[in-house]
Amino acid sequence: MGARTLARQFLTWQLAVVALLLLAVAGVAAVQQSAAFTETQGRRMLSLAENVAATAGVRAGLQARLHDPLPAFAAGAMSVSGADGVTIVDADGVVRAAADPSDVGTRYPVPEGAAPGRAWVGDVDGSVLAMVPVISDRGRVVGAVVANAEIPSLLATLTAAPAPAAALLGIALVLGVGGSYLLARRVRRQTLGLEPAEIVELVQQREAMLLGVKEGVVGMDSAHRITLINAAARELLDVPADVRVADLDDRLREVLTGAVAGEDQVVLRGDRVLVLNRMAVDVHGAPVGAVVTLRDRTELATLEHRLDASRHVTDTLRAQAHEFTNRLHTIAGLAELGEYDEVRRFVADVAQGSEGWQREVGDRIGDPAAAALLVAKASLAAERGVQLRLVPDARMAAVPGDATLSTDLVTVLGNLVDNALDAVAATPAPRWVEVGVDDGVRVRVRDSGPGVGEGLAQEVFRRGFTTKAAAEGERGLGLALARQVCLRRGGRITVHNDPADGAGAVFTAELPVRA
Repeated sequence: MGARTLARQFLTWQLAVVALLLLAVAGVAAVQQSAAFTETQGRRMLSLAENVAATAGVRAGLQARLHDPLPAFAAGAMSVSGADGVTIVDADGVVRAAADPSDVGTRYPVPEGAAPGRAWVGDVDGSVLAMVPVISDRGRVVGAVVANAEIPSLLATLTAAPAPAAALLGIALVLGVGGSYLLARRVRRQTLGLEPAEIVELVQQREAMLLGVKEGVVGMDSAHRITLINAAARELLDVPADVRVADLDDRLREVLTGAVAGEDQVVLRGDRVLVLNRMAVDVHGAPVGAVVTLRDRTELATLEHRLDASRHVTDTLRAQAHEFTNRLHTIAGLAELGEYDEVRRFVADVAQGSEGWQREVGDRIGDPAAAALLVAKASLAAERGVQLRLVPDARMAAVPGDATLSTDLVTVLGNLVDNALDAVAATPAPRWVEVGVDDGVRVRVRDSGPGVGEGLAQEVFRRGFTTKAAAEGERGLGLALARQVCLRRGGRITVHNDPADGAGAVFTAELPVRA
């Protein structure tokens, strides 16, 4: 015989509970009925004993010690009242009349609590007993009359219950059975017909799947509470297992709750670049929550950044080649025209202009990588019709003892300059980008672009907007990566608009030197 189904087990247990409750109710009713019987019979036995004790024949027989007529009085009282026993005791406590003839002549045991010369009612050995003293004409106690009635057992009380009570118990039993059956069916529907072993197997499979998958998984209910988060998600987000949505930063909270829609939402978490996808879960058309998957794209983002840097280098070389080609064509044309003096003057001007920028950058920027970056960016800016210049007080000496500073400085400076060049590309002339660097190490980049829109001062870093993309609603990672570098070094990056001298956005990045 196979194992019973969950619904059948649930029905069995419910029926058992209903039966126990009905038995408890019946027991309580029986106890109450027994208590009522004891109280009623106590009053009846007391009244019977008083009547027998007040009988003249009983009083005269006990007073004159004539005991032969007493059994007749006791038997008559029993037959009239329906009592289970009437006992007459003399002043010495000897039984003179009793329902059991063998008790006559024996000493009657006085119940505990009964006082001589006073009436008493109580329970003794499963019987309701009433004892009343017999008083002579002279006021002396010459004996006592005891009347008793047996208390029925619990089973006898239940079987003797009136028909309405039994009918109510039967109706309660039917309702309990019917309700248990309906509840068992509902449980079966709620569990989709799965048995306990199948539910346990599903839970184990889910745990194995969540532990085995490399992607982070976060489950949420309809109230945006986290109900499930696997180990990969906890590691990627660097949060405990009992994390709440309210404890997370704004960007991550918006993606988890669905306030921001769309696929492949980029979220920066510490040093990680995460891509999140949220899928709402509906059951029978009603939303019950959502599942959010997380992927670590830090390495991919780093690779993209390196490829982007390579692309910028290629663009810079292309711009320089294009510029050199134009200059060579000009020199060749002047030579063919015989304008040799003009050739010498043109070459001198070109050499002086190129060497001037290189000399200025080399003299004022002590970090070789940062200086080389600015020299290369100048050609790219010139091709776009943008003037790249240093602020008058820009100066930074080489900083020893920090192996990562040069790399981080190039990352931040390159992203800020590229962002500024993109911002001013579509603006009317004059177009310029101004760079300032000091020994702090602090980088300050100003441009003549439109600036950052109101309310986007933090958004440009949180979601990776550029000043150009801020108007178009697109996202990038340049500014976000620059912010990550600054925060990793214990610094910061800020942006504000400076309308003075036709300037637009001003980005300031601080990269503290680490020993």
